[in-house]
Amino acid sequence: MPDNAQPETQPRPLVRVVALVWVVVIAIIVAFGFFASSLCITFFLAGFLAILLDPIPTYFERLHVPRVFSTAILVLSGMLLVTLLIYVSYNRASLMIDDIPEYTDKIRDAVKPITQNIEKVQKSAGSITSAAPSKRVQEVRVSETSTWPSYLIRGVGSAWGAVIVGGIVPFLMFFMLVRKSHLYNWLANAFGENMDVAKFTSGLTKMVRGFAVGNLIIGAAMAAVTVAVFYELKLQGAIPLGIASGFLNLVPFIGAILAAALPILGATLQYDRAGPFLIILLTVFALHLVSSNLLVPKFIGSRVNIGPVAATMGILFWGWMWGVMGILLAVPLTAFVKLLADCHPSLIHISNLLAETPRPVPSWAQTSQAKVTQVTQGIPFLRKRVRAETKN
Repeated sequence: MPDNAQPETQPRPLVRVVALVWVVVIAIIVAFGFFASSLCITFFLAGFLAILLDPIPTYFERLHVPRVFSTAILVLSGMLLVTLLIYVSYNRASLMIDDIPEYTDKIRDAVKPITQNIEKVQKSAGSITSAAPSKRVQEVRVSETSTWPSYLIRGVGSAWGAVIVGGIVPFLMFFMLVRKSHLYNWLANAFGENMDVAKFTSGLTKMVRGFAVGNLIIGAAMAAVTVAVFYELKLQGAIPLGIASGFLNLVPFIGAILAAALPILGATLQYDRAGPFLIILLTVFALHLVSSNLLVPKFIGSRVNIGPVAATMGILFWGWMWGVMGILLAVPLTAFVKLLADCHPSLIHISNLLAETPRPVPSWAQTSQAKVTQVTQGIPFLRKRVRAETKN
């Protein structure tokens, strides 16, 4: 056999078996994520918050403040702040519930002309039809519960499940922050031979913080514009309604509906003409279009580096799996999958499928085992293993 001859590629049956194994593994992972959704949501949410808040205890650690102490103060302060926000929101919701009869009367008066026209059409249609007697069929009413409440809490099981998840997240985040170096050493020892752990951790930190900061900037800008418009309309509660509407507009797909619903309800008790309602709707939907087509790709897309098609499919997939929580975490979760593919040499095709700007596939990314071996010898974290196998 000549020296320059290349080894034969792997047999096609073996390639098909490997592909089938990968399909089975992915199916198992998806099934685990669906049925163990509360566990996965708790872990990912705690990890997201831990990465986002890690600079605070790290800064105090440089000032010789124990990391455990600074982390405990941070977590307790966050829990108190969230409790205060829930208490204020509960009081606001109670006041809104008390005003429901007034909302109902306003809505009934607004739709009364439309209802009268519908009744006239029904009477006209009834007079046209023949008055032949027909056998009365007994009506059977089937009570069906609304699917929206179940969709809102999908992933956490029930309302009590959401409370339990919310109670576990702070403690899990505390241990993640305190044992940061231990977690990194575990990742390096467990996966250091197959992927670049340093690149993965640095990329994950940059992605999470870039996603949070980008959303904060865009949400603050939209909230400022919305508050200004509501203030010009002299809408009662313009500041809280504008802030809530601006940040709700960041939610994919249903964000514009949620952002418009709150001020529309507030304006129902105040205005009798259609002008303010049209201005509110135009403002909310215009901001949604600008943010989703210009601001989000500029401030967030460049940081997570996932394409619009991949982001849309990710939102649909994670929303199907975990409901509203999946929609909120869809972009960072999709970027997390892409980051895993970036750090593993053999998953470049998956990375390019999700990326906004795909990388050129190198010549070594073929089925030839010889080419794969040549590249692995050039990877720093696999060089020692290749040398040891060569000596043996």
